[in-house]
Amino acid sequence: MAKMSEEVIKAIGDYKPALVATAGKNGMPNVSLKGSLRLLDDERVVFVNLRSPRTVKNLQENPFISATAFDPATRKGWRIWGKAEIVTSGALYDKFKNEYAERGTVSHVIIINVEEALAF
Repeated sequence: MAKMSEEVIKAIGDYKPALVATAGKNGMPNVSLKGSLRLLDDERVVFVNLRSPRTVKNLQENPFISATAFDPATRKGWRIWGKAEIVTSGALYDKFKNEYAERGTVSHVIIINVEEALAF
């Protein structure tokens, strides 16, 4: 994992929602909008899966993932690359399940272990 810079950490908090890109074993790309993506610590970000079966299926086949967000007015934003970890139980899962209960059923929590990050 790579420690994200303060600039990237600030950008992740400032620019939302994020676009998350995955690809399955067949190489077919998928991009999904994630309003829940947020910083977990200086090496990881996290988002919940409410209605993204293709994102999770891809990650089960291929854990590599990229995410990005930007402000079209300023053209400033961030991008990260890493490997995903799918969480379906435990304290972190329960926390997000409770937080997003009114929006739908949280079937998975996805942690991105960041390998590279940049702010632009």
